[in-house]
Amino acid sequence: MAVPPLRERTDDIPVLVEYFVRRFAKEAGKNIRHVAKDTLNELQRYHWPGNIRELQNVVERAVILTETDTFLVDESWLKGESVQPMSTEGRSAAEDREVEMIEAALAECHGRISGPSGAAAKLGIPRQTLESKILRLGINKYGQKRPSSK
Repeated sequence: MAVPPLRERTDDIPVLVEYFVRRFAKEAGKNIRHVAKDTLNELQRYHWPGNIRELQNVVERAVILTETDTFLVDESWLKGESVQPMSTEGRSAAEDREVEMIEAALAECHGRISGPSGAAAKLGIPRQTLESKILRLGINKYGQKRPSSK
């Protein structure tokens, strides 16, 4: 049985967002009580090229970065990567967002990478993957960016 793509089931998005927010907030030890109406509208208007996994990734990233009890998604995450300008450091906008996510997780974990309370677990990626991203993106795990080698 074929499941229709998410873009054809926009009425399912509020329920999925609520489920993913609860799930990822619990994993991150956060108390997110509200979903911003503008965010929900934006998620429903977006033409999801992927399926539920893409929505899940957007929600997980936003939960990691959320500092309040209201869930918000940065609208730029729902724009095509090809139209995003390069940053001044030579990283793409997607890499800049990845750096933000990693730095936020590292800050919450006080620089700890591995183990159940480490940043890799918070981000849902293997420790080795996180370590290689930290090196590749020039992230200091204690919160200070290393100078660019360019």
